[in-house]
Amino acid sequence: MAPTCYRIVVAGELSCRFAPAFDGMTVQGSGGQTEIRGMVVDQSHLHGLLDRVGELGLELISVNAVVTGDRPGNPQPRPGGIAGSQPA
Repeated sequence: MAPTCYRIVVAGELSCRFAPAFDGMTVQGSGGQTEIRGMVVDQSHLHGLLDRVGELGLELISVNAVVTGDRPGNPQPRPGGIAGSQPA
């Protein structure tokens, strides 16, 4: 896997104190959700980030690889992105 930009969305607006937990990623909350975005170097790195989401007890909404050049407010998922579970 080549380094790829990923957008991970979790429920709730996380404060800046969560940013160190996702070192090297941009953490931005708005509209009741938080976007964690940045370059992921390999599958192990991606799984580590998702493990961190779980360890912090955050509700995962979605995970998507994004096309390079997308603006943070308007990401376009790549085909094959992984959608998170939606609440029942």
